[in-house]
Amino acid sequence: MPKFLHTRIRVSDLEKSISYYELLGFECTRRTDRSPAGNQLAFLEMEGNEHFLELCYSPDYKVAVPEDLMHTAIGYPDLIEKCDELEKKGIEIWPEGWRQKFPSGRKMAFVTDPDGYEVELLEK
Repeated sequence: MPKFLHTRIRVSDLEKSISYYELLGFECTRRTDRSPAGNQLAFLEMEGNEHFLELCYSPDYKVAVPEDLMHTAIGYPDLIEKCDELEKKGIEIWPEGWRQKFPSGRKMAFVTDPDGYEVELLEK
């Protein structure tokens, strides 16, 4: 049976992106300064997950993420707690008033990474 292994996204600043995704709960487990194609790569993992996020940086590639092109999703046991933590670190949570829109049941919110990729935050 095949397995879905990883997702790769292009980033404009590898260090900034690594730091951002670490706030969401990822850990940078390995890096390479020069892939066969000449890119710098960082591999980010979350404990308990087999699928990982590969960040790809190349100084000659201009990153331009169209709005609503794609998004990733992360589940947290307590979304309010996680979003409070992110807001204290300066991360904007959207849409505005999301806490009131989901007073009970499954909660969801979004953040946008430094390059414009959307990350859906779900209570799981």
